[in-house]
Amino acid sequence: DEWFSRGKKLPEDAGADMVDFPKRTTPAKGYELLFQPEVIRIYISLLKESKTPAILEASAGAIQNLCAGSWTYGRYIRSALRQEKGLSAIADLLTNDSERVVKAASGALRNLAVDARNKELIGKHAIPNLVKNLPGGQQTPAKNLPEDTVVSILNTINEVIVDNLEAAKKLRETQGIEKLVLINKSGNRSEREVRAAALVLQTVWGYKELRKPLEKEGWKKSDFQVNLSNASRSQGGNSFDDSTL
Repeated sequence: DEWFSRGKKLPEDAGADMVDFPKRTTPAKGYELLFQPEVIRIYISLLKESKTPAILEASAGAIQNLCAGSWTYGRYIRSALRQEKGLSAIADLLTNDSERVVKAASGALRNLAVDARNKELIGKHAIPNLVKNLPGGQQTPAKNLPEDTVVSILNTINEVIVDNLEAAKKLRETQGIEKLVLINKSGNRSEREVRAAALVLQTVWGYKELRKPLEKEGWKKSDFQVNLSNASRSQGGNSFDDSTL
């Protein structure tokens, strides 16, 4: 909670903590009740206190949807989640035994990372758990999450490391490159997973500051390019990117 509630103020985002709900002249009613300040606190309380996977998934999913897009309430909620120390509660769900909870938490973090200060904090403290949920690597037991969840995690990682060099460094430090290249080249992952992993790798390679350290570790430019020739053609479920729902 402590480290997620603070963060370096960015010059271009100096007013982030001053976002307020629009002034109301009448009481909230109907669907408006879903995104009032007191309700956001209830979502956070549920995330921190509940042990029921369905409640955790639903709460994280509600936050994911409310934080989507550039609407006024979405901007406020992204900031409010940080102020109310909710980021750490969502990040903690990445270690949950339920893959549906992990997917919902990943999606919520992706939309929360649209806020520049949230992105900084998520990159610093949530990247390790995001990487742990990816298949492959030296971990025991190995993660074997469904395609949709893996794609969601990869998209979240990419959202966090874009314009965030420190998060890209953290990804490299936590076995992330090895896992991403394995997804890209192993031949047993779906096309959606390969494309999502390749997008992250391309974002990493885009940082010139990281190229020499990566090359010293034995990586080549070709490791950071999409490789669909060996991708599995077994497409599961939906082919869309569920960035909001």
